[in-house]
Amino acid sequence: MDTDAEREFRDYVAARQDALLRIAMVLTGHREDAEDLLQASLTKLALRWPALQRQGSPDAYVRKILYHQHISRWRMTRNRKEYATAELPERGSSGDLAGESALRIALAQALDRLSSKQRAVLVLRYYEDLPETDAAAILGCSVGTVRSQTHRALGRLRVLNPDLVALRETV
Repeated sequence: MDTDAEREFRDYVAARQDALLRIAMVLTGHREDAEDLLQASLTKLALRWPALQRQGSPDAYVRKILYHQHISRWRMTRNRKEYATAELPERGSSGDLAGESALRIALAQALDRLSSKQRAVLVLRYYEDLPETDAAAILGCSVGTVRSQTHRALGRLRVLNPDLVALRETV
C-alpha cells in the first residue's frame, strides 16, 4: 500500500471505528471479543484497501467482513465466561435502572442462545435497520433466507425467554 492509500485508510478507520465497534459489540456481546473482531476485520480491509478505494465507499465491505468473521469465530469452540473491564459501563438516564438492567440481561442471555447467523440477521435488520436486500447482500444469501432466519430468530427469542415481552412493557 502506498503512502497516500495508507493515510486514507487511517483516516477512514479513525472516522468509522466507533460505529464499527458498536456493531461488533452487538454481534459478540463483549467488548474484548468486539475489539478482536474489529481488529481482524480491519486487517482484512487493509489488504483490499487499494481496490476498494476505486470502487467507492468501503462501508458495506467492512460490514460484510465483520459478519463473516463473527460467524467464523463463533464456529471455533471458545468457552470464555469472564471478561475483565477497565471501567464501569455508563448508566442510562432513565429512572427504572433495575427494569432496564433486567431487560438487557434477559435479552443478552436470549441472544447468546441464538445461532450466529440468526444473531447476525437480527443485528442487521433491527440494530442497523437495514432492508432485507442489504442484509442478504452482506450475508451472501437470498432475501428469502434473511426473512426465514429473521422469523425463526424472533420465534426462538420468544420461546427462549417469554418474559422479554413482559419486561419490555414495564420499562
